[in-house]
Amino acid sequence: MLHLTRHGSASARMPLLIAHGLFGSGRNWATIARSLAESREVVTVDMRNHGDSAWTETHDYPGMAGDLAEVIETELGGRAAVMGHSMGGKAAMTLALSQPDLVERLIVVDIAPVAYPDNRQEQQFTAMRAVDPATVKSRSEAQRLMTNIEPGVAAFLLQSLDLGARRWKLNIDLLEREMPNMVDFRPEGAPYVGPALFLAGAHSDYVTDAHHPLIRAWFPNARIETIADAGHWVHADRPQAVLDAAGEFLHEGS
Repeated sequence: MLHLTRHGSASARMPLLIAHGLFGSGRNWATIARSLAESREVVTVDMRNHGDSAWTETHDYPGMAGDLAEVIETELGGRAAVMGHSMGGKAAMTLALSQPDLVERLIVVDIAPVAYPDNRQEQQFTAMRAVDPATVKSRSEAQRLMTNIEPGVAAFLLQSLDLGARRWKLNIDLLEREMPNMVDFRPEGAPYVGPALFLAGAHSDYVTDAHHPLIRAWFPNARIETIADAGHWVHADRPQAVLDAAGEFLHEGS
């Protein structure tokens, strides 16, 4: 079972499950989750090999979708709205395509049902390997060691550095080895015909106009919206815009 955090309480409205992206954790979505939890129960999870969830031998989308299915079946009454960002968005799409009865509606944040180049995360892995949790004394010292990436990216990665336990809360070796599985995406089965919302960052290239036909082929009832002044981390760049779009979409269902 994934480590999860509950926000709000169960109500007549459909609960919402939120899945974060690569190198993140459920707490990245805490602010948005708390706001959405004013009207429904919202659960954020740490995906496998991230945060406080267990480390596994594999890291692929069928496995991650199975993890989300277990949370819905055991903790959320067997059906939920699901929102996922990037890696979490691909896991959410996989779940919707493979077990549509579990997914009342779907929100996908800045990712498309396509394969991406496998070298996008090379700099992040290099930066984390420059930090030895056994010897580094502070996050500021760790950030100074991460010279190959922007300070904002370094600060994001360092949220997963546990100085108390002297460890990364990321299964770095496995994640790097499994990158081909993460950048790839092979939709299977029938299209998901439930309501779907795709949110794209205007300054991101993860969802482009060229991806729209494929999104609509697999998610024929999808609505695609672009969030202005946002990059790939849409929820960090424009949290209120994401909150407004997601809140309106969720309200349409229950």
